[in-house]
Amino acid sequence: MSMFASSPPIEISELVPIRDLILEQTGMFFEEKKFYFIEKRVQKRMQATNSTSVREYYRLLKLGGGDEIGQLIEELTTNETYFYRNIPQLQSFAEEALQLLVEEKRKAGDYRLRIWSAACSSGEEPYTLVMLIKEHLHDFARWKLEVVGTDIDTKIIAKAQMATYDERSVKDVPPVVLNKYFENQGGRHRVRPEVTNLVQFHHLNLMDRYAMRRMQGFDFAFCRNVLIYFDEDSRKKVVNGIYDALNPGGFIFLGHSESVGKLSGAFKLVKFQKSLSYRK
Repeated sequence: MSMFASSPPIEISELVPIRDLILEQTGMFFEEKKFYFIEKRVQKRMQATNSTSVREYYRLLKLGGGDEIGQLIEELTTNETYFYRNIPQLQSFAEEALQLLVEEKRKAGDYRLRIWSAACSSGEEPYTLVMLIKEHLHDFARWKLEVVGTDIDTKIIAKAQMATYDERSVKDVPPVVLNKYFENQGGRHRVRPEVTNLVQFHHLNLMDRYAMRRMQGFDFAFCRNVLIYFDEDSRKKVVNGIYDALNPGGFIFLGHSESVGKLSGAFKLVKFQKSLSYRK
């Protein structure tokens, strides 16, 4: 039986320092109404580290013993994702934004295309982007494509690199795409090398300004359903970092409930037929 099964709830006052440390380290901000979410995961990590009190566990986080802050962050980051998520937005990317940008590049004789999938989780998004590009560029063979997936969770990156998924992850993949780019392995679906070879995965904390400065030369950035976890100041820092990472004319795609409107006036709003984007 869990040592916390009959334990009283953790006091809000005890969780505040942990919440603030998470904010400092990652930019993720949890309001008090979401403390239940932190509480369950703190309890789980307390059990794993044999911490007898919240105060003791907080000291462990501060000291950095065994990268415990990283372990807690892995528990806190939500990794619910799947292939071809938000199809209308992906159609806007593949049928409009991509065509617009690659036509400009063709005229300039530039056949390099770089895409960043920020907070890529278990890899469904960057692999989806490769499949879309392969399907929508008639001269794909001429292009040098590089897709970079980054996430703060090192375990989820390892899962992304394995590129093997269950039925739920591929539920929205068109059958023709599923047959073309996946291998069926006993009920599991493995992405074929012609896709995985075009994707690189790296650990990245979006609040690490030094690491963010190394992210350069991208034509598209996808940062979907990420900003909702950040406070206002952190959102601005992330959006500014992505702006700096984009080439002139580059696009950023956000989650359907997210906007850079109040965060940065440097981007130009672009209205596509089925969704919105922002252009540098």
